[in-house]
Amino acid sequence: MFQPPFLRRDLPTLKGERVILRMPAHSDFRQWAFLREESRDFLVPWEPAWSTDELSRHAYRQRLRRYREEYDRGSGLTFFIFLRESEILVGGLSLSNIRRGVAQAATVGYWMGAPHAGKGLMLDALKLVIPFAFGQLSLHRLEAACIPENQRSVRLLEKAGFRREGLARSYLKINGAWQDHVLYALIAGEHQMEPGRG
Repeated sequence: MFQPPFLRRDLPTLKGERVILRMPAHSDFRQWAFLREESRDFLVPWEPAWSTDELSRHAYRQRLRRYREEYDRGSGLTFFIFLRESEILVGGLSLSNIRRGVAQAATVGYWMGAPHAGKGLMLDALKLVIPFAFGQLSLHRLEAACIPENQRSVRLLEKAGFRREGLARSYLKINGAWQDHVLYALIAGEHQMEPGRG
């Protein structure tokens, strides 16, 4: 059951067969900066424009501060994804814009380092986050959006059980330009109703 932020003591860690998800720490900076720089060309077309100091230690500390503030407010939760055996950082996954009240919903976002793409690791991570979101966080709906040309992301969401709900025109500013996005959603219980999915 979801608890108010001031009642939570331990930061969540999700463990699967191949991956571990936990909140980013200061000690992850070197791995994060190296992986992001190594994956720059792979990631830039699908992300908001990178700042000039995107990979600096100062910018990373600001990210951590924002992640912790969102966690403490109960409005967001950001995970880094590590290989379970080697503890190598491979990507990130977030639950953002968590809405309570009549919505009980959150937005799912994710990124994968180029050397680790296409290996099913993000699907493994989603399979950990989905039951966590519907169980411990008591959410009812998970939403995600991707640029239609991003076929990797489209396939990932559909494999995880998300259903396409429509097209949002000029939805997010990605890599400096407003882009249309395909909207997907997963409702609590749906991922359990379809064998082999999610």
